[in-house]
Amino acid sequence: MLNTPSHHRVHHATNPRYRDANYAGTLIIWDRIFGTYVPELEQADPSRYGLVKNLGTFAVLRVAYHEWIAMLTDATRPGLYLRARLGYLLGPPGWSHDGSRKTSSHLKTDYLARNPEQAGRPGLTLV
Repeated sequence: MLNTPSHHRVHHATNPRYRDANYAGTLIIWDRIFGTYVPELEQADPSRYGLVKNLGTFAVLRVAYHEWIAMLTDATRPGLYLRARLGYLLGPPGWSHDGSRKTSSHLKTDYLARNPEQAGRPGLTLV
């Protein structure tokens, strides 16, 4: 099973159902094995591309490196323990030591609170 255009659209989508899905670059089998495969539901929920929070710039270097810079800035803040520093570098997107930011799980939970009829549908099962 090779990566398809639909698989790739889901990977780049910002819709809550598609967050943290379809990581495999070539072989979809890895997403199936690790449980990260989510099919695209073109009729019910077309893919929306972008970032959860827009950058407000089209500067190439800023776009390419903004997340790495943000991670390093967070990880080197004064007063953090080693565990928090590692969390910023190795944790899921949106992780914060004080819980002040939203991870994909939080975004999905918020979406399901507004749309309870979607619970259990592809991409919207919370672990």
